[in-house]
Amino acid sequence: MATPSGKSPRKRIPYSKPNGGSESPFKKFEKDRSAERENSLKKHFKNTEKEKKPMETFGNKDFDKKSYPARESGGYKKEFSKSNNTKPAFNKKKDAFDSAVEKFESGKITSKAFSEKPVTAVAKTNSEDGIRLNKFLANSGVAARRKADELIKEGAVTVNGAVVTEMGFKVQHNDVVKFQGKIVKPTNKVYILLNKPKDFITTTDDEKGRKTVLDIVKKATPERIYPVGRLDRNTTGLLLLTNDGDLAQKLSHPSFNVKKIYAVELDKPLKPSDYDMIKSGVELEEGMAQVDDIQYVEADNKRIVGIEIHMGWNRIVRRIFETLGYEILKLDRVMYAGLTKKDLPRGRCRHLSEREVIALKHFLK
Repeated sequence: MATPSGKSPRKRIPYSKPNGGSESPFKKFEKDRSAERENSLKKHFKNTEKEKKPMETFGNKDFDKKSYPARESGGYKKEFSKSNNTKPAFNKKKDAFDSAVEKFESGKITSKAFSEKPVTAVAKTNSEDGIRLNKFLANSGVAARRKADELIKEGAVTVNGAVVTEMGFKVQHNDVVKFQGKIVKPTNKVYILLNKPKDFITTTDDEKGRKTVLDIVKKATPERIYPVGRLDRNTTGLLLLTNDGDLAQKLSHPSFNVKKIYAVELDKPLKPSDYDMIKSGVELEEGMAQVDDIQYVEADNKRIVGIEIHMGWNRIVRRIFETLGYEILKLDRVMYAGLTKKDLPRGRCRHLSEREVIALKHFLK
């Protein structure tokens, strides 16, 4: 039969696979491409797995090093733990408060305000025109930038042999900077997350000889690090320690609205009226204390609540409840700037992964 154009249609010749098969060459081509793509992906992930650095956890006392198989979730392959002959530190029987903390960590407590979104980015590099002296000192692990400003004003810093007290002075790559007569240089950046136990002071040293958080992390790195922000002696939970002064400055500054979630156990049930008052704001000495969210953790236990806040006033969570006539029996920080306590027992610490550091810096842009 002729087509409308007057030409005879092309005859379709059925394809027959050798040996009696009927698979078309197009399907065979697609199968080959799929197999090639799958092999390529396997090779990529295999190489990526080799490049991952193992995560490590550290205790606050002497410990033995043991090897464990990799976790299914892709966690660390090596873990430092104590000898089997001794019980792990801070291993107490779980109570209602500990169960509430676990609910926050496992994501069973769900809320729009409590949820976090994954972020990825690349950190910015320094300007070619030099770096501010206070930032240089912070990057060298001398002190955070605010404290570095004070050291500069006191004349404790010299550049190329001359005392510099000028704020905003920029250091060039070939300058020699000294603090208290000793040359200082930028160090490798270290980021350590600690699950702080009770009765440890959040400071670099204590005149009264009390235990500090640095006593726990001293085996984690040879670099000089310091805590970002504070947790009082009776507060437990997440605390970040680093020698990255720029990051520490941003995490501590109120303009960046760094989110923190606390689990709170009270001496008595929280009344619905006080619950609503906290949600709308409580008047303190500095002004109105605003929380981002508050929830009862258990429907039948009004003594334990979760509270999210970004304000950094001193002892703000405790003072909010004290103003309304409540005493906090236990206070635990379960989330800080998107970091959680997952796989981090009380009294232990770990290095942040590269992805976590990038996420932190992207969050603070």
